[in-house]
Amino acid sequence: MKVILASPRGFCAGVNMAIECLDLALKTFGAPVYVYHEIVHNKYVVETFKKKGAIFVDDVQEVPPKSILLFSAHGVSPEIRNAAKERDLTAIDATCPLVTKVHLEAIKFAKLGYTICLIGHEGHDEVIGTMGEAPEAIVLVETEDDVDRLEIADPEKLAYLTQTTLSVDDATRIINRLKGRFPSIKGPPKADICYATQNRQEAVRILGTEAQLVLVLGSQNSSNSQRLKELAQESGTPGYLIDGASDIRPEWFDGVEGVLVTAGASAPEDVVQECLDYLVEKFDAKIEARSIREEEVHFPLPKELRKLVQLS
Repeated sequence: MKVILASPRGFCAGVNMAIECLDLALKTFGAPVYVYHEIVHNKYVVETFKKKGAIFVDDVQEVPPKSILLFSAHGVSPEIRNAAKERDLTAIDATCPLVTKVHLEAIKFAKLGYTICLIGHEGHDEVIGTMGEAPEAIVLVETEDDVDRLEIADPEKLAYLTQTTLSVDDATRIINRLKGRFPSIKGPPKADICYATQNRQEAVRILGTEAQLVLVLGSQNSSNSQRLKELAQESGTPGYLIDGASDIRPEWFDGVEGVLVTAGASAPEDVVQECLDYLVEKFDAKIEARSIREEEVHFPLPKELRKLVQLS
């Protein structure tokens, strides 16, 4: 059996930055370091940090006053930032800069009096944070049918933004439907869907044609990982989203000669290698690394963290 190992895959620059932040905070200040929501949407990463002394919370009120609190890569609303200040917490903002870009766009459009259609998934941490920047101005749009149901007071003052981890194809369809209904709608100067999300989707689209099965390493609550699985399935290739080799079922491989292995932007390389080792051991798989594009993006650590480290 041939296994095509897709690249780019796995950690993006935003995830790398967030993980480096939490790792450095634990080394500098010691445990516990509190984190608002999961640092990234990956079970393996979260469990690893729990063992090191990170405590993940869904409510700022759970954090003892004067503690260290790190905001996850998905970003938070102003309400959460204010709650952290009220509890006298030392906040470290590990929000991905590409998510921050969407927040700033939302603030800008809201100040100009626009209604904003935010294309995204209800309940996702990133969407909650973005909507919190201008709750009175933002309407969530998840599907093309949602576009058809929209009632906008002033179509001339309408804009759209997107969650950064969406399927490019799905987002494009919704944006086109918005433009069809509201020709004057304005969008962001540069697309909101992040470079890493697009690159990983493109790799599956291109390399998946050579496989009869696609394995995506990533957790079920990872939006970008789910999109990779769905992209494979939409092309008619069976695709499975797995946390690691223990999730693999041997019956998936009956009659399969070619497998594509990739990983979502929050999945560590350790779990990819574990999966490859399993395929080599069980099926005598031959691994062929294939890259469609090089990624050289790097985000620096937040200024507040660098200052805290210097002072410690």
